[in-house]
Amino acid sequence: MHEIAIASSLFEIIHQQVEKHDIEKISEVHLKVGELAGVEAMTLTACFEVLAEGTVADGARLIIEHIPLAGKCSDCAAGFRIIRYEFRCPCCHGDNVETVQGKELYIEKLEAVFKGDRNEETAT
Repeated sequence: MHEIAIASSLFEIIHQQVEKHDIEKISEVHLKVGELAGVEAMTLTACFEVLAEGTVADGARLIIEHIPLAGKCSDCAAGFRIIRYEFRCPCCHGDNVETVQGKELYIEKLEAVFKGDRNEETAT
């Protein structure tokens, strides 16, 4: 289960942003997760909630946007969604396919309350 390691890494980034932007409270963490990242969303959410206890992110919602796997054929330049991990071009049936989407794993933005009651959001 690598979700605990991912959640720990998220909190390292969150801590950096809290210090950098003088954040008082985090209300939402928006995460982009590609299909190939191999992340189990429910497990990651549970790990996030446990690690958030007693921090500025206590009670924050983890919002996960799933990014589908997509490829581009290097032979005919067709772009397409890769289904069932079939890395073959549906147009020319070639197997010279480059993955162009689906490996993502990053924080898109944090919704936060800054010290001094300024409600804003910050992107990371």
